[in-house]
Amino acid sequence: MELNVVVLAVIVLLVCLFLKVPVFVSILAGCVTYFAIASNVSSLIIVQRIVAGTESIPLLAVPFFVCAGVLMNYSGVTSRIMDFCSVITGRMTGGLAQVNVLLSTLMGGLSGSNLADAAMQSKMLVPEMEKKGFSKEFSSVVTATSSMITPLIPPGIGMIIYASVTNLSVGKLFISGIGVGATLCISLMILVRFISKKRGYVPIRTERASFQELWKALKGAFLPLCLPIVIIGGIRIGVFTPTEAGAVAIVYSMVLGFVYKNLNVKNLVSAVKETVLTTASIMLIVGAASALSWIFTKEMIPQTLTNYIVNSISNKYVFMIIVNFFLIIVGMFIEGNAINIILGPLLAPIAAAYGIDPIQFAMVFIFNISIGSLSPPMGTLMFVTCGITKCKIKNFIKEAVPFYLLLLLVLLLLTFIPVLTTGLVTLFY
Repeated sequence: MELNVVVLAVIVLLVCLFLKVPVFVSILAGCVTYFAIASNVSSLIIVQRIVAGTESIPLLAVPFFVCAGVLMNYSGVTSRIMDFCSVITGRMTGGLAQVNVLLSTLMGGLSGSNLADAAMQSKMLVPEMEKKGFSKEFSSVVTATSSMITPLIPPGIGMIIYASVTNLSVGKLFISGIGVGATLCISLMILVRFISKKRGYVPIRTERASFQELWKALKGAFLPLCLPIVIIGGIRIGVFTPTEAGAVAIVYSMVLGFVYKNLNVKNLVSAVKETVLTTASIMLIVGAASALSWIFTKEMIPQTLTNYIVNSISNKYVFMIIVNFFLIIVGMFIEGNAINIILGPLLAPIAAAYGIDPIQFAMVFIFNISIGSLSPPMGTLMFVTCGITKCKIKNFIKEAVPFYLLLLLVLLLLTFIPVLTTGLVTLFY
């Protein structure tokens, strides 16, 4: 085992990442370093692994669900869902802040992209929240934090990638994500209520919504809200695979766009361009990471690491706490998809050696990455939201302290109460 060469390759990778070199270039730099120095290894393998890494059938779901989410944004679904959320949460303390959280949950189940969700709500809801008396910092934090729900619920792209690199069932992860996403949504709504009550943020309305208002809002949002049900139901009863579900989601989104008369040829072309760009950025990382995974496997890094950790730590909960701490720190500096692809195959076998349910570990893993996307110095959600709302980063971080504490509490619940991640999977499967 040429351990020194592997260590050097990893150092090159990390240095590039910290210098803000694009993620796929950083990973390739580490791989090229290994193949250039290692003896008895053909340099042709790196090309073969990059190509092979992108040929995985489950990964076809990535462009499908990305396209479906983009089409949803162009089809006028967002405004209909927001009207529905406003009717449901209008009388709650916190008003538009509660709408923000619920909208993220429902739209996350349609778009699959947390950055798209954060950008959309930063443009639509934050200005309205400021008009209603909410501070810019609070509005920005609620928007960014609630967008964390998106990768945790179906059809989260992070779940698809994790399932692909660890050979897990995408359908089971989707089912588990419903429980995890609901837990985070309810927790955020409770915290928003307490903060809003303390600061005097008033509800949108004082009177209970009439049946006519409820029916009108539900009627407008009903068809979009059926999409997650169609996806999960179709996968569970065997009508289509998770990959095919992505194609179904595209057709469903296009039908909605034409029914609502918001989707035209110009929007369709823009949606296709956006899908290609987003998918390309993801697949470049996947291909490069596939080559890196081959290096780790050849040098038996996962097996060596598993034996070392299992022999050093006897308690699985101690292992989980250490992994949580490690992933949060790594997530502060490295992009989520890269962590997913590089560390997922390394840590999943170790968790299995401790007898930890693979579905539980997957959701805890993805939740950790999501926290990292909200945290300085490289939190993508934080920067996207603040870039649109013009909120200062230092004010954002200060306002986010109670939300960080809540996220850590939810993370501990997922770590020590397996039923939160595996309960629905057991029920459905």
